[in-house]
Amino acid sequence: MTAPDSTAVRTALWRALHVEVDPRPHVFTDELGLRLADPGAGWRDRDDMDPATAGRYRAGMVARARFVEDLVVEQAGRGVGQYVILGAGLDTFALRRTEIASRLRVFEVDRPGPQAWKRRRLAELGLGVPEWLRLVPVDFEAASWWDRLTEAGFATDEPAVVASTGVSMYLSKEANAATLRRIAGFAPGSTLAMTFMLPPELLGEDERARHRATAGKAKAAGTPFVSSFSPAEILALAREAGFREAVHVSGAELDERYFAGRADGLRIARGEAFLVATAGAAAPGRPAASS
Repeated sequence: MTAPDSTAVRTALWRALHVEVDPRPHVFTDELGLRLADPGAGWRDRDDMDPATAGRYRAGMVARARFVEDLVVEQAGRGVGQYVILGAGLDTFALRRTEIASRLRVFEVDRPGPQAWKRRRLAELGLGVPEWLRLVPVDFEAASWWDRLTEAGFATDEPAVVASTGVSMYLSKEANAATLRRIAGFAPGSTLAMTFMLPPELLGEDERARHRATAGKAKAAGTPFVSSFSPAEILALAREAGFREAVHVSGAELDERYFAGRADGLRIARGEAFLVATAGAAAPGRPAASS
């Protein structure tokens, strides 16, 4: 049984720290991830939790989580009944947003070791796995996530929301293209929200320095960044994959939606953006966040 990787744990801690150190209104409230991670005393003293140096990354994590959940809520209101989380990590939507999740079939796709660890932690916390949540363990090097997803009860003829955040930069461009082709073939009305990393040359000087530091830490941890895309590249890739519509949602748009007018000046790092793409002729339309 393998514990979640450092990225999944850090994301959970940043979400919790947002509630603990940032003033209201909170963009995203998730303290359950902290309970799952169980980092022990002193976790707020970690270098990567320092509010002075990691605030923009923390803001980025809560903004992208809020953006995805806003999209899920919107699509559930339109009758979409399936939600797939690729690389789920310590995601807590299915247990935290039960008023929405209980109306869906939620599929968390992740590696077998970390997923078994998560299942054990849910049991230890007395939470268990709710009936609407399907944990889908996948050895990505040996098996098809698509096969495992359908075996877990995913209905191929019904639309879904698919979220893939913090994953694409670890995959080759070919692997990303293959994933996009697969999701573009989902039932009409399906929507993908996927984060992607911007090339350093598209960033300002301060952001390039942040990117170099983050890339160095990722490489040292054994999970180097493999790919990045310009907005034009990712949109072209999505259209080539077969999506009916694809839009780029920038960090500036997320700032405007979630952080405008805050007295604390909280803003997100600019190295990451969203691709939002819809499949099939019956797609429900451009999400409000991308307008």
